[in-house]
Amino acid sequence: MSENKDQKFVYDFTEGNRDLKDLLGGKGANLAEMTNLGLPVPPGFTITTEACKVYLDSGTAPAALREEVSAHLAALESKMGKKLGQSDDPLLVSVRSGAKFSMPGMMDTVLNIGLSDESVTGLASQAGDERFAWDSYRRLIQMFGKTVLGVEGELFEDALDEAKAAKKVTVDTDLDAADLKKLVKHFKKIVAKEAGREFPQDAREQMDLAVEAVFNSWNTDRAKLYRRQERIPSDLGTAVNICSMVFGNLGPDSGTGVAFTRDPASGHAGVYGDYLQNAQGEDVVAGIRNTVPLADLEAIDKASYDQLMTIMTTLETHYKDLCDIEFTIERGQLWMLQTRVGKRTAGAAFRIATQLVDQGLIDEAEALQRVTGHQLAQLMFPRFDEGAKTTLLGRGIAASPGAAVGKAVFDSYTAVKWSRSGEKVILIRRETNPDDLDGMIASEGILTSRGGKTSHAAVVARGMGKTCVCGAEELDVDTKRRRMTVGDTVIEEGDVVSIDGSTGKVYLGEVPVVPSPVVEYFEGRMHAGADDADELVAAVHRIMAYADRVRRLRVRANADNAEDALRARRFGAQGIGLCRTEHMFLGERRELVERLILADTDGEREEALSALLPLQKKDFVELFEAMDGLPVTVRLLDPPLHEFLPDITELSVRVALAESRQDANENDLRLLQAVHKLHEQNPMLGLRGVRLGLVIPGLFKMQVRAIAEAAAERKNAKGDPRAEIMVPLVGTVQELEIVREEADQVIAEVEAATGTSLKLSIGTMIELPRAALTAAQIAEAAQFFSFGTNDLTQTVWGFSRDDVEASFFTAYLEKGIFGVSPFETIDKDGVGALVRSAVQAGRATRPDLKLGVCGEHGGDPESVHFFHEVGLDYVSCSPFRIPVARLEAGRAAAEAKGSDSR
Repeated sequence: MSENKDQKFVYDFTEGNRDLKDLLGGKGANLAEMTNLGLPVPPGFTITTEACKVYLDSGTAPAALREEVSAHLAALESKMGKKLGQSDDPLLVSVRSGAKFSMPGMMDTVLNIGLSDESVTGLASQAGDERFAWDSYRRLIQMFGKTVLGVEGELFEDALDEAKAAKKVTVDTDLDAADLKKLVKHFKKIVAKEAGREFPQDAREQMDLAVEAVFNSWNTDRAKLYRRQERIPSDLGTAVNICSMVFGNLGPDSGTGVAFTRDPASGHAGVYGDYLQNAQGEDVVAGIRNTVPLADLEAIDKASYDQLMTIMTTLETHYKDLCDIEFTIERGQLWMLQTRVGKRTAGAAFRIATQLVDQGLIDEAEALQRVTGHQLAQLMFPRFDEGAKTTLLGRGIAASPGAAVGKAVFDSYTAVKWSRSGEKVILIRRETNPDDLDGMIASEGILTSRGGKTSHAAVVARGMGKTCVCGAEELDVDTKRRRMTVGDTVIEEGDVVSIDGSTGKVYLGEVPVVPSPVVEYFEGRMHAGADDADELVAAVHRIMAYADRVRRLRVRANADNAEDALRARRFGAQGIGLCRTEHMFLGERRELVERLILADTDGEREEALSALLPLQKKDFVELFEAMDGLPVTVRLLDPPLHEFLPDITELSVRVALAESRQDANENDLRLLQAVHKLHEQNPMLGLRGVRLGLVIPGLFKMQVRAIAEAAAERKNAKGDPRAEIMVPLVGTVQELEIVREEADQVIAEVEAATGTSLKLSIGTMIELPRAALTAAQIAEAAQFFSFGTNDLTQTVWGFSRDDVEASFFTAYLEKGIFGVSPFETIDKDGVGALVRSAVQAGRATRPDLKLGVCGEHGGDPESVHFFHEVGLDYVSCSPFRIPVARLEAGRAAAEAKGSDSR
């Protein structure tokens, strides 16, 4: 960032306000706001984030910064009636970081700047407390040495422990002035040895070096990691706050504390916080001494307590939110050192939002902005009891939230068999495939040693609301021997394991589970009442009701059967946006699919399709009944045919062994020939989707007929089926035109045969870059688009989503190439740009074109906001993510309305 010579880099606390967070950081903006409110804030000034950006880009501070700091320092000295570091009565200051977004503990702070070998005696004389002065000096050397000069912190801590041991005391407050003088001398030797320089005695040099250290702390490893985790942009920089020191370590009538205007864990009103007598702020954070509850301050110093309670009410009313406050009491005088909107648990967020509405501090629209879909998701999934004793086996990717406990099983057959006998099981595989669906349904949760958040196991598990941990590489899964090995621990089939889909942790044995009342509410099994759980449900209900009233985006479900459809409807789904028909070809029907693939003649092919038709129709009848009156988008067969055939290696071994015994099965030989014929190096880019419908005569026609006949049967039964037929993987309008012509012919035949008028719309998935780029042409033949953002992300990035998350995504996230996986939140600049252009081009051709998304991004909170912005009509997601999508769709609408009004 280049320096503007007219730019202002320093603001006095009296010059700023809370709206200047971009410039002054959260801490500086809020110190200025409290100053403006007339609250007792120690005087000071803030160096802006712009100065930090210049420093980080160029390696040196802005040329004008020193002069501006000098002017503000002179004004501060004049206000305080003392100079920085003067020998008789020194002005001391703190140098503290303060980014726009709260990053607690991630960046650096130095207290007591201005103390030296000379000024420490002046401070002792002025305070009338020699011990206090030398304690403050040793703190400065310790913090400065570690933070500014890079000395290992443990060296100072060890020296302090040695001093206490020599005195035979356990807390540092038992060290007297003489002990602390010796400790200061020891600390200075540590600095000289480890830093290669003496501790600076010049107060201005101390301050300037501390400011640079705070700037540099923006790019420490811990700060980078925190920003990635919290999705905070890396180019914001941090402000630096220089504040006149007030001292909580001046004796029993002094102290420091942290307070919350209400409980950040539950949201309940009350007195929450900690207080520590005769201490500076870092002592509370470091936990080196035991604090007392904030309520105890009333007995210790009632005047300060009463003043603090009044200020807390003032701040919560002013900020209209839970406030997190740091304060110091210096010999009975209360000083406010910081306030910010406090972090809170998910449950507290919903409770507080509705409480503030009831208090008249905010309206419903603001309450909706105070909660997030991520918080709602946390409330929905069952959790393990955090207080339980556990044995950790390993950790994988948190693929589908929840807590699941069961006996380890290593194949689907056993999972189904044991489940039918009443056993709870965890299906453990290296990775799953469509063959494992029955076992996945039967299990409490799924654990794989391979795959990522969008692997088969993860996607299907989320669709079913199953807990899933993927990619737990340290687990050696041996399905043949029916065991899993972790180090020296062997888990045999039947041993109990517990998996946490919210953290990715895997435990040995049973961990107690706490159910979610929020899911019971969405399922219709719980209503708002008086106890704590019901109070939370009532808060969720109120906010969800408002979100539903204001949202423009409709929310559908990805569901493949009537059971999932009914659950989705209970969760508030307004239709099905994706029914995957490939799941209808598994289990007992696999034999019919094999017959279709092995067919040598038209007659054999027609016979197989005729056998499949009534089964498909039955599935659709059940689905249309479950979603009567709501749209159901059915995707025609999408995956490669070889997924419905036996594994090539297993089949080859079976045939080879049979041939050696000279009893080879003719059907196995034909199957092996078919498997070899269909084998592809990259099947996800091969014979699948619309290509199957064009290459396998009659396949799509059979599916369309099943859909049409099911719709006609439902309509003749006085139902209201609203089927939509979706053609997958279209890359050119000609493909869609051919399929649509055949489909229209089949639909007309069904209408004539049943005497029913069917209004079946036909559209396509936009999941290839070419489809997005030629959307104007494709819209001529499509009545709707549904963006398949999973495959679109794969093809835009050139990623295989089943491989890359486990192989190099971790490195990409650590290096900052990704802020978040593009399979988790839509890549707005790449994939999103194609979605946006396809929306515009498609609607230019067909203004009434219905537009939706059915990829995993449909349930991602951040992605929902993007889909609202680009003008989609609906999002579709897993049943258990429907409430999250509803909430975020409401937040997106309210946010857009707020932006328009501004």
